[in-house]
Amino acid sequence: MDLGARLGHLTYSTLVHPGDTWDEMSASLATYLPEVKRRVSPDAPFGVSLRLSGASADHLASDAAARDKAKRYLTENGLYVYTVNAFPHGPFKGRSVMEDVYEPDWSTEERVTYTTRVADVLADLAADGVEPTIQTVPLAYRPKVTGEPYVESFTRNVLRVVAHLVRLERRTGRRVKLALEPEPFCFLETIEETVRYFTSRLYSRAGAETLAELADLPLAEAYGAVRRYVGIVFDIGHQAVEFDDIPASLDLLADAGVPIFKLQQAAALWVPEVTGDVVRELERFTHTIYLSQTSELRDGTLKRYLNLTDAIAAWQRDPEGPREWRTHFHVPVFLDDLGPFRTTRFAVEQALDRHRAQPQSTHLEIETYTWDVLPEDLKTGDITDYVVRELEFVRDRLVGDPAA
Repeated sequence: MDLGARLGHLTYSTLVHPGDTWDEMSASLATYLPEVKRRVSPDAPFGVSLRLSGASADHLASDAAARDKAKRYLTENGLYVYTVNAFPHGPFKGRSVMEDVYEPDWSTEERVTYTTRVADVLADLAADGVEPTIQTVPLAYRPKVTGEPYVESFTRNVLRVVAHLVRLERRTGRRVKLALEPEPFCFLETIEETVRYFTSRLYSRAGAETLAELADLPLAEAYGAVRRYVGIVFDIGHQAVEFDDIPASLDLLADAGVPIFKLQQAAALWVPEVTGDVVRELERFTHTIYLSQTSELRDGTLKRYLNLTDAIAAWQRDPEGPREWRTHFHVPVFLDDLGPFRTTRFAVEQALDRHRAQPQSTHLEIETYTWDVLPEDLKTGDITDYVVRELEFVRDRLVGDPAA
């Protein structure tokens, strides 16, 4: 939904629903979206963040009739697409995902083909007047990045997709934007690292020369084209797990001219002080099919673990001394106090308050895809109730009475 007052479009990620194939995704749209719209945007169009897997992108790219059917459904139900999640290429529900979620990464031809197909589909499906965005992986899972040739390969591939987006706009008049999403344990992790990559690689003379050649652009225009077509998803939960200062990170991006193409509201687990009792409670969050990257602040030093189970094992070996944990496990953004520990809702509030005062992005999205692995006591009603409550929380924080 369009919040008005330059606050942008707000929706939730359909990654929470079954959607590994187009049949599954279209069934999820029909099952959940009309009811969510009825409850949060009954009198105005409601925006959609569409999850498109590799299989779905292949299907829609090759089937104009399927795209026309999807457009009719959206129009008839007062829905419009403004963003696509093209982060997970393969299955995301019902099986262990873990670090496979980053595959294929940006060093591969498969990621390039997948993303360009999504762009072509999105140019057709997206609502008029919207400049749609594609959410994608943070280049690669960090342990796989073995040296300079790997970095050069995924940088060139990003620029190849940017060249495709340039040609797509020439052909269709539609500007589609690519948004890399920093995440713990990936090549793009902290905002400082992300800014360094953009400024030293994508915004460099070499980057501009590569894009100029690929997109048949004058060199001076290539510098601007990179910024026009590629930016980031600022996932508030991810950056909170990294112990990034949220307002300072937003300032850093703005000062470097790195656009936030999507501001993503997500909350993570926050343990201000790790104790035996807390660890026992945290065990409930270890039965998951997703990574649960955990950052530990101890004696002024930050240490990272790939999963919460790794952090727990390290604590069991050495339980002495205070430490703080933040864990990449998405929990409802309206929750703050979880009893023995808390959530990083404070970071969501910081980002939303900054956005309200000075808009940071035209695309907003709530991403809490973990309904299927949440402990039962955190589930309030059914999945529709949960989604609606998150949307109302974010909307009210942005457009409600700040004194209320």
